[in-house]
Amino acid sequence: MARIFCGNEDQVNTTRVVGTYGYMSPEYLMKGRFSEKSDVFSFGVLLLEIVSGRKNSSFYDNEHSLSLIGFAWKLWNEGDITALVVPAISDPCFQVEIFRCIHIGLLCMQELAKDRPAVSTITSMLNSEIVDLPPPKKPAFVERQSSLDTESITQNQEINSINNVTISDVNGR
Repeated sequence: MARIFCGNEDQVNTTRVVGTYGYMSPEYLMKGRFSEKSDVFSFGVLLLEIVSGRKNSSFYDNEHSLSLIGFAWKLWNEGDITALVVPAISDPCFQVEIFRCIHIGLLCMQELAKDRPAVSTITSMLNSEIVDLPPPKKPAFVERQSSLDTESITQNQEINSINNVTISDVNGR
């Protein structure tokens, strides 16, 4: 991605989206806009993966059709963020640092790029140089796309007739 930038540019519009789903920022996926804040989004996903011991790309919460990001956001709002932490690192001695990483991860994944912290700010947050962290806003990609597709298919089926007879006439052009 670094090859896309020229000179002192801090944002670029691309014509082709390349990257790993689950780590790409919404502005890059939707509009092809790539910036430092795109990397910040990806870093936030990595923080959640490390703390939870789960991959964003393979996480699935059947009950709520949430992604790992959505699951973390749900637990954050319920005040039960402890449930996100993998038992292997869930030592009470490190609880403050682990919760701080989750908080920073959520700040990094906020839906709007302008709301995400800069890399230098993240470094200061991780080093505890910034003591009071702002509350995170709702992150992007809280729900899985597949669940949204299923819901829209179900809604479309309700709109269509209940006639189970289909006639297809296949003709070449």
